[in-house]
Amino acid sequence: MNESSEAAMLRRSSAGIVLAGGRSTRFGSDKLAAAHDGRPLVHLAISAVAAVCGEVVVVTSSAGAPPLPTGLPVSLRLCRDAVPDRGPLGGLIAGLRETMAPTVVVVGGDMPGLVPAVLALLLDRLRTGVDAVTLADGERVRPLPSALARDAALAVAEAMTAGHPGIRDLLSRLRTEQVPAAEWRRLDPAGSSLFDVDRPGDLARLARTAPG
Repeated sequence: MNESSEAAMLRRSSAGIVLAGGRSTRFGSDKLAAAHDGRPLVHLAISAVAAVCGEVVVVTSSAGAPPLPTGLPVSLRLCRDAVPDRGPLGGLIAGLRETMAPTVVVVGGDMPGLVPAVLALLLDRLRTGVDAVTLADGERVRPLPSALARDAALAVAEAMTAGHPGIRDLLSRLRTEQVPAAEWRRLDPAGSSLFDVDRPGDLARLARTAPG
């Protein structure tokens, strides 16, 4: 088995976790159902993750579930955030508990520009012995998308109770590597893998930066 085949098999043993429990307060309506390129935003995030992982877990709030795509080539299931109002970290914990995959890639359901090759790169970098891999974006810490070693991330996340910790706090407590922008931007020149939708105007901005 060559190295590329081995890497592909390791990715397929991973799970994708799509965080889809936000309240969309700045968007004004359910942003995950908003259309981009004729599809709900959350479908685009799910499809990108499904292109590199063997299963996909969509984490929702108790308020309801987003629309889900059909016909994916991998297992797709929903789970509920068991700790209301804990934010993305609470959703991540729920997703980590739902899967037994040794590695996961975590994205937001409001990230329609995810490039599967970039997600694969994140997962591949976990083979270097770190607990987490993120994308470098200048001086900023960008927690999503990220790849995590499931057991290490879950153990640390479940122990974080003081204040209102987030995924950035989790990453600061793990052995985290950042992929240099010069490297991952070769796969995603527009940087759309870091783009998330908060307001309706963001969809128009994404359309302007899309290739082609």
